[in-house]
Amino acid sequence: MTDDQWFREAVVYQIYPRSFQDSDGDGIGDVPGIISRLDYLQQLGVDVVWLSPIYTSPQDDNGYDIADYQDIDPTFGTLADVDELVAQAHARGIRIVMDLVVNHTSDEHPWFVESRSSKDNPKRDWYWWRTARDGHTAGEEGAEPTNWESFFSGPAWELDEATGEYYLHLFSRKQPDLNWENPEVREAVYAMMRWWLDRGIDGFRMDVINMISKVTSLPDGKPLAATPQLGDGTPHFLNGPRIHEFLQEMHAAVFEGRAEKLLTVGEMPGVTVEDAILYTDPERREVDMVFQFEHVGLDIGAHKWDRSRVDLRDLKASLGRWQDALAEVGWNSLYWNNHDQPRAVSRFGSDAPEHRVASAKLLGTVLHLHRGTPYVYQGEELGMTNVPFASADDFLDIESVNYYRLASGAGGDVESILANLRLGSRDNARSPMQWDDSAHAGFTTGTPWSRTNPNYQEINAAAAVADDDSVFHHYRRVIELRHTEPAIAHGDFHLLAPDHETLYAFTRSHEGVDLLVLANFSSGDLDLAGPGLEGTLDLDGWESATLLLGNLGEPTAPTATLRPWEARILKR
Repeated sequence: MTDDQWFREAVVYQIYPRSFQDSDGDGIGDVPGIISRLDYLQQLGVDVVWLSPIYTSPQDDNGYDIADYQDIDPTFGTLADVDELVAQAHARGIRIVMDLVVNHTSDEHPWFVESRSSKDNPKRDWYWWRTARDGHTAGEEGAEPTNWESFFSGPAWELDEATGEYYLHLFSRKQPDLNWENPEVREAVYAMMRWWLDRGIDGFRMDVINMISKVTSLPDGKPLAATPQLGDGTPHFLNGPRIHEFLQEMHAAVFEGRAEKLLTVGEMPGVTVEDAILYTDPERREVDMVFQFEHVGLDIGAHKWDRSRVDLRDLKASLGRWQDALAEVGWNSLYWNNHDQPRAVSRFGSDAPEHRVASAKLLGTVLHLHRGTPYVYQGEELGMTNVPFASADDFLDIESVNYYRLASGAGGDVESILANLRLGSRDNARSPMQWDDSAHAGFTTGTPWSRTNPNYQEINAAAAVADDDSVFHHYRRVIELRHTEPAIAHGDFHLLAPDHETLYAFTRSHEGVDLLVLANFSSGDLDLAGPGLEGTLDLDGWESATLLLGNLGEPTAPTATLRPWEARILKR
């Protein structure tokens, strides 16, 4: 392994700053709060901390609408605070990665303020501006330049009254898309990135980076079944025609020749394994790894809010396909949840009181033993669960609020809408971190910006750190294994029993060392010699293997019946 591949043995911890730790009592997490918790992260053993956006922002999309890329929102602190965070983290052997959101800016960013000021402003072409559709008058229904739907519902175009033209926003109307066809835009972004690296930041997680290249004619998309007046524009901006050129240019302009061990992660909705090989091939110099969404889309039906329980066979097939595809070239990010996903233990495990701890440990075991760089989202190491939202008023996320407004306004059943929101809302991941059993879970001395999960008195970091058998300490041990057992970071991956409904089993092999992972994704016992496993799970030679790590203590034998939500890592 070369020095620039150091991330293969690393574990990343994602912080959503607004919800991590408040230091000043205003109810919102901040950078000084993060600094105060670095010892906790060091004890957990993580190598990298990725911060969701802390830049100056109107907070229309909780910071993903950036008004100044080179300053910190006062809500979170100051640039001096960030400098101190970097210094304190580096002193503990932890790197800091910032979120890079450059598909779009805030509509309050000076670039866009100039761009919208007149049709002949020098920055007009820094964004996507278009006149009304032929035969229509600006402002009337259906006059949008294309039929694209925004990811946050409704048309992806907003009329600017001052100039009578529309601007493109794939997300909120307050998040206009940058025009990457303009070389001035690209150089402005690269200059900003270099500025952060010079300040000591260790890399970037690049938000929806595979959307920056668009088919310049911006053609209509295929009409959507639910809203036929709107169309699917994704074929025209996901993995667009110049995306590889842009990323290679970025690498050359920003990262090439730097001595530091940096990290570049591309969040890429809709990316295929074939795409990922190209993006992450070290020889192509684009990004180190991708965030792909295939496995977190398996429980989604006709639309995001149409939810069902994940079939384990589908989950194994998806993750296994990515393991196989990137086995020789490229690299993948491994994650169960993040700031945009529901809580893992409620989604893939069991948040029932009798199974929550075991299933949370199981999920950590299975994920971290795959080939790729694992990500831990804040609170995952505690087994934090989805929030029991009582009513529509409890949801704050713009995506959830828009869905409720549109679905209820169209006559949808309110209870069904709320049930879907409880399962899928991004608000689940954004409830305050649960530090202890004091008021507001120790997150703030004020009123928290988002509802605290009422189970914080049982599920919190103070209790977990004090309990050697907790989810926290299991995650700590799994992370330590990645650092000390080469087969985990570098070994071959082979999926076993792919068609079994409740067993997740695979091997990792490297330089004469074999590991076997066995995990029971169910609340019942699982006989490893039982029906459905004939010919797909060969345990010969594993009966006397060493138990490297288990989540339920020592079994009677390495290959004994798996108890509910039990996971084992065996070594021979």
